[in-house]
Amino acid sequence: MKFIADLHIHSRFSRATSRDLSPEALYKWAQIKGIAVVGTGDVTHPGWLGELEEKLEPAEEGLYKLKEGIARKVDAEIPAACRKPVRFILTGEISNIYKKEDRVRKNHNVVFLPSFEVAHKFQEALEKIGNIRSDGRPILGLDARNLLEMTLESDELSFLIPAHIWTPWFSLLGSKSGFDSVEECFEDLTEHIFALETGLSSDPPMNWRLSKLDRYVLVSNSDAHSAAKLGREANIFDCEFSFSEMRNALKDRDSGKFLGTIEFFPEEGKYHLDGHRKCGVRLTPKETIEANGICPVCGKKLTLGVLYRVEELADRPDGSKPEYALPFLSLIPLPEILSQILNVGPNTKTVQQKFNKLLAHLGSEIDILSEIPLAEIEKVGGTLLAEGIRRMREGQVTRIGGFDGEFGKIQLFDEKERAEFTTGAMFFQEEEIPTQKETPQPLEKVSLVKDEEEKYEPEKNLAEDKISEVKYVDDAEDSEGLNPQQREAVEFDGKYLLIAAGPGTGKTRTLTRRIVHLIKEKNVNSENVLAVTFTNRAAAEMQERLALWLEPEIAKQLTIKTFHALGALILRQEAIRLGYKPDFSIYGEDEKTQLISQIASHLSRGEKNELADFISSEKMSLKFGEKNEDEKDELREKWEELAEKYQRALKERNGFDFDDLIFQPVKLLRNAPEVKKFYQNKFQYIFVDEYQDINFAQYALLRELTSEETHLCAIGDPDQAIYGFRGSDRKFFLQFEQDFPGTKVLHLEKNYRSDSAILKASAQVIEKNEDHQPLRIWSNLVSKTQIDIFETPTEKSEAETIVHQIEKMVGATGFFSVDSGRAGYEESAGAAGFSDIAVLYRINAQLPPLEEAFLRSGMPYQTFGDKPFYEMTEVKELLSFFRVIHNPHSDLDLMKIVNLPPRGIGEQTLKTLVNYQHLNEISLFQAMERCHFIAPLSETQRHPVIKFVEQLNSLRQSSQTLTLPELGERILADFSLKKFIKNDRKRQFFYEKLLARIKEFDGSLADFLEAVALHRETDEYDPRAEKVSLMTLHAAKGLEFSVVFIPGCEEDLIPFRRKNDESADVAEERRLFYVGMTRAKKRLILLRARSRYLFGERRSAKPSRFLNDIERALKAFKQAEIKDKPKKKSDPDSGQIELF
Repeated sequence: MKFIADLHIHSRFSRATSRDLSPEALYKWAQIKGIAVVGTGDVTHPGWLGELEEKLEPAEEGLYKLKEGIARKVDAEIPAACRKPVRFILTGEISNIYKKEDRVRKNHNVVFLPSFEVAHKFQEALEKIGNIRSDGRPILGLDARNLLEMTLESDELSFLIPAHIWTPWFSLLGSKSGFDSVEECFEDLTEHIFALETGLSSDPPMNWRLSKLDRYVLVSNSDAHSAAKLGREANIFDCEFSFSEMRNALKDRDSGKFLGTIEFFPEEGKYHLDGHRKCGVRLTPKETIEANGICPVCGKKLTLGVLYRVEELADRPDGSKPEYALPFLSLIPLPEILSQILNVGPNTKTVQQKFNKLLAHLGSEIDILSEIPLAEIEKVGGTLLAEGIRRMREGQVTRIGGFDGEFGKIQLFDEKERAEFTTGAMFFQEEEIPTQKETPQPLEKVSLVKDEEEKYEPEKNLAEDKISEVKYVDDAEDSEGLNPQQREAVEFDGKYLLIAAGPGTGKTRTLTRRIVHLIKEKNVNSENVLAVTFTNRAAAEMQERLALWLEPEIAKQLTIKTFHALGALILRQEAIRLGYKPDFSIYGEDEKTQLISQIASHLSRGEKNELADFISSEKMSLKFGEKNEDEKDELREKWEELAEKYQRALKERNGFDFDDLIFQPVKLLRNAPEVKKFYQNKFQYIFVDEYQDINFAQYALLRELTSEETHLCAIGDPDQAIYGFRGSDRKFFLQFEQDFPGTKVLHLEKNYRSDSAILKASAQVIEKNEDHQPLRIWSNLVSKTQIDIFETPTEKSEAETIVHQIEKMVGATGFFSVDSGRAGYEESAGAAGFSDIAVLYRINAQLPPLEEAFLRSGMPYQTFGDKPFYEMTEVKELLSFFRVIHNPHSDLDLMKIVNLPPRGIGEQTLKTLVNYQHLNEISLFQAMERCHFIAPLSETQRHPVIKFVEQLNSLRQSSQTLTLPELGERILADFSLKKFIKNDRKRQFFYEKLLARIKEFDGSLADFLEAVALHRETDEYDPRAEKVSLMTLHAAKGLEFSVVFIPGCEEDLIPFRRKNDESADVAEERRLFYVGMTRAKKRLILLRARSRYLFGERRSAKPSRFLNDIERALKAFKQAEIKDKPKKKSDPDSGQIELF
C-alpha cells in the first residue's frame, strides 16, 4: 500500500511552536496535506505523551489513531475530497549538546518508539539525565552515541535517525558543531544508524556527492512547528501500515518498500547559502572563499550554509548519482504558489479562500502538486495555476537561496511572463493581479575551489562576546611538569613544611608528587602515610592522582581521608574500647534532630534547635561533658543534663553523631596513651590539605596524632579561609611555625588556571583585606579579556541575562535562540560547553529565579544548594533497610521500615513496644525480639512483629556472604518492595538510582554506610555531566570552570549581612568573593540587580563595594540586553493558514 509519511514534527510543548498544535490539528492537517502517517513529535515530553495517551488508541502494530469520538468531530472540518485514514507513530526530537574531543557538539536526533509503554520507559531514562519537561525538544548534555544506546535499550524495535544532518548549528554534519562523518559521532554503534534526514536546506543530489552516505536511506520530513506546515517535506512508502514494516522499509532499501521523498527546493531552506542575515549579505561558496570567510559588512565570520559544507566534504562532482539513488519530488507549498499568482502574502484571506476551494474540488495538497492532471487543475484554478504547477513539476523555477536563518524563495514567474498568460476560467479570472516591481536574480551554481586567493583583512574583529583565545607560553616546568617552587616543595628533606599556595597554583599536584617522592626516593612505607583533606571530592582526586604514579598495592596502603572519615576509621578500630560495637551508625543532622525529639519531646522546636547547637558547640570546643562549677547558669545546666541524656540514648542505639567523629577520637587519644602511641607510630608522615580551614577540634586531633618523630606537611592559603561560620580559624595556619619550630615555609605563586586579567582583578579585591597574605600570584595565560559587569533591573532579569549569555557562549541552544536574536551568528562559535560554565551565588535564596530561568530555557543544569541525594525521603527509606541490617539497634531507621510496605504492625503495637523499650533501657529491635514476653500484646499483634524480626535476622545472617548489589536485590525481594513500588514512579526512580550507586561502590556494607554518612552536597558535583553548575560560592571551593557568573554583587548580599546583624564580616566575605573570582579560567561575569526580592521583601540594592576595588581598565560595564525577535520579510513558518 502506497502512502506518504511525515515523521518529524513538533507539538505545542516545543519552543517557538503554534499553540494550536494538538492531536486533532495534526489529524486534520495530515488529511488536508495528503499524509497517511504522521509522527507525534515530542514523545519525550510528559505533558504531550499524556495527551496522546488520552486521545489516541491502538491501530495497527506500533501505530495509533485518533479515538473515534474525537475523530468524528474533526471530520466535519475536513473537505470530503481530502478525507483518508490517518495513523500516528511515536516520535520525538532531542537536542544533544555535549563536548567531544575538546569541541562542543550540537546535534539533533529523532527517536522512533513502538509503544506508549516503551515511551514511558524512555522518558524515565532521559529524566535521570536532564530536564525533559521545559521543552518538547529537550536539551540534554548527552553524547548522541549514548542517546542511540539508550534508544536501542528501550526496545528491540526502537531506532534513531539523525535530524536535518546539514544544518550549521544543530546537526550531525553541520559546519558549526557537527562531525565529518557518521562514524565519528556514533562510534561503535554506527551500524544501528540506517537512515539520515536531509533537512530543508539540502536535497538528495547534494547528499549523493558524498560516497560515505551511500549506505544510508535518505529521508525528508517537515520539522513542522505548526500543523499547516505538515508535508512540506515527506516520505513515500509502499508497505503495510505497521511500525515494523515502516522500520524494515527504511532499514532494507533493497526491499523496494521505501520509494523516495518529497522535498523542498533546497534553496528555499534557511541555511542553504552563506551570509549574514543582519548585514543583508548572501554569498555563494565561491564568493565566501573570495572573502576569506569574513563578512564584508561587519568583519565577523560568515555563517556557512549547507551548500558550502557539502562542497567541503564531497568526494564526487556535482551531478553524480549513485547506484542506489531513490527518486524524489521537489515541490512548492500550494499557498506559496497561490501567493505568487495573486501577488499577496501566503497567509492572507485571499490565498486562504482559493486554497480551500482547490482542496474541496481536487483533494489533498500533495495530490494537487504532484498527481492530479494539469487539465483538471486548470479547470478549477485557471491557466496561470496550471502553468505554475507544470513549471514546478519540471523544475523550471528561479531559485533565490536562503541563508543564515532567512528562508529562500522559489519564483515561478516574472511580471513579463505573467502578462503573457491569458487568465483561465474559474475563480482566478476575477482577480486583479498587482504588478511585481522586481524579480531577484538567480544565484550562479558553483563548485568549491580551495585555491589561494587574496585574503580580506577586516580592520577590527568585534566579536567581543566570544571566550577569548588564550595562549600559554612558558617553559619553566621540568620533565615531570613541576616548576622550581613546586620542585623545592616536593624534594624538601626536613620534618615540618608549610606551603602557602595561591589559587590554581598546582596545590594537589605538589602534595601528591611529594608523597610519591617520599615513597619512591626516600623509601617511606606507604602504610605510614596519612593525607587529610576537607572534602570527599578532594580525597578521591588525590587517590586518583597517586594511583597514576604508584603501584596499585602501594597506593591502596595509603590512608587518604577527610578529618571526619579519619575519625570514623579510628572509632571503628577502637569501638569496643569505648563501649560500642564496630557496626555503629553515624547519625546525620536529621537523625540527630529526631533523637533529640525523642529524648526531649517537651521542648519547643526552637528549644530543640538550641539544644542541638549546644551539643555541637560543646563537642567542637572539646568541652562536652565538662561541668562548669565556677558559675551557676540554670539554662546551661538544663542543656548539660539533656545533652548527657542525648549522648546516652545515642550510645544505647550504638551510634555516634557527626561531631563525635572528631570529638571522640580526640578524647580517646588524650585518655589512652597506648592508643595515641599506636596512631603516632602508624602515621609518621602526615599531609594536611586546606590547612587554613581547620577548626579547633580538628587542630586538636592533628596535634594528638603528631609526635616529635612525625613529618608534617600542611598546604593552604589564608586568603581562601571561608569557613569561619563553622568554627574554622585561619590563625592555626598563621601559627604553624610556632606550633612546629624549624618549619620551612614555601610559596606557590604561578597560577595555571586563570587568565591574567581575572587574577589581577581578584588580587585587587583581596589586597583590601588588612591581613592579606603577601603572595604574588601571576599567570602566563594572557588575553584581552575584561571582567564583564552587568546591571539588571531585578533578580529575574539577572537570571535571564545569565541564560542569554550562556546561549551565546555555547553557540545557541536551539533554532529559536538564533532566529529570535538571543544568540547571533557572531557568538555561535560554541567555544564553551555546558560543563565549562558555573553560576556561583552567595546564598541559596538566590537560586529560585535562576532555576526558573534555566527551566524555561530548557538548558541542562545541576544544583548543589538543594537536598543532597542521600537526604531524599525515598532514598533514606531504602537506606534504612541497609542500616538496620548493619546495625539493628538504629531505632530511627527501624521505625522508618517497620511498616514499609504495610505489614500490619499497628500504632498501638508500636506504642507498646516503645514503652517496653524505654522501661527496660534497650533498643527497639531488642523489644521486638522479646515481644513473646510483652503481656499487653495479643497473638494477632505479635505475629507480624515476629515475622518481621525473622526476616531481618535471616537477611542479616545472609548479608555476610552477599555482595552489596546482591543484598540490595534481596532487600527488594524479601520485603516485597518491588511489588510495593510497581506503580510509584518516584520511588522507582530513587530506588534504581541508589541501587546503581551501590553497584558502583567498591567496599563493604559498613564502608558504604560510612561513605553515605560522610557524604556532603558538594560531592554530588559531577564534572563529566554536560550541565551548567549552579552552586554557592562556598560549594565551589576547589573547583574550576572556564566561565564563571557571580550574580548578586550588591551590598548586604556580597558581602552578606544578616538582617539583624549590625555589619558583615567583610574580611571573610572578601575572601569568599576572591575564591569565587578565582574559580574562573577564561571568563568572569559579575552581575548586580538594582532591585531584589529576598526574604519576603523587595529592596533597592547598591553595588557591592568589592566591584569598586577592581580598576576601571579591567571592567567592561554592560547593560542587560533582551533582544527583540528580528523582523522577517517572508517566513513560511511565521503563520498558519486556517482552513475555515
